[in-house]
Amino acid sequence: MIRTLIIFLAAAAVGFIGFMYAAPQVIMNIAVTRVAEGRFNVLRQTPRVTETSRQIVRPSPDLAYSACAFDLADGPVRIRAAPWGQYWSLALYASNTDNFWTGNDRAFPNGAQIVLIAKGQTHAAAPGETVVESPSRRGIALIRRLAPRAADFAAVEQVRAQDVCARLSERKQVRLQET
Repeated sequence: MIRTLIIFLAAAAVGFIGFMYAAPQVIMNIAVTRVAEGRFNVLRQTPRVTETSRQIVRPSPDLAYSACAFDLADGPVRIRAAPWGQYWSLALYASNTDNFWTGNDRAFPNGAQIVLIAKGQTHAAAPGETVVESPSRRGIALIRRLAPRAADFAAVEQVRAQDVCARLSERKQVRLQET
């Protein structure tokens, strides 16, 4: 009886630990796949949030979102968040859902210029660039800007046109509009 209980508790502990490790990986893989829609290192602009919006969990109607599913397999990725007159932030998420880097309007009043590199890579930062090492090959970059009114959202559209998410070696920067 005690032996059976010990085996059961050991199996439950191993199962729990396995679930706690695997669940974030599975959740983030689904999120990365949805954001990428088959194309990595491409910035996607989301339309204004409504009561039916659910691309991300509980999006705020006061924020304008831009997202990029990054993949560092082919080298570093440049991410640029243009400055915005109100609150904005750029957050980088690893494949296990960890937020491993965040910048905002207070830390980067002139916008953020990030070169995202894979673990173990190096890159000499140019003036104004911040080199960030990702703990995972894939993840998500999320830019949020405060735009509580329709007029603010229209102004954000002009600013978002200056944002970038592309492999460092690419000259042409690609942006997709969500519908």
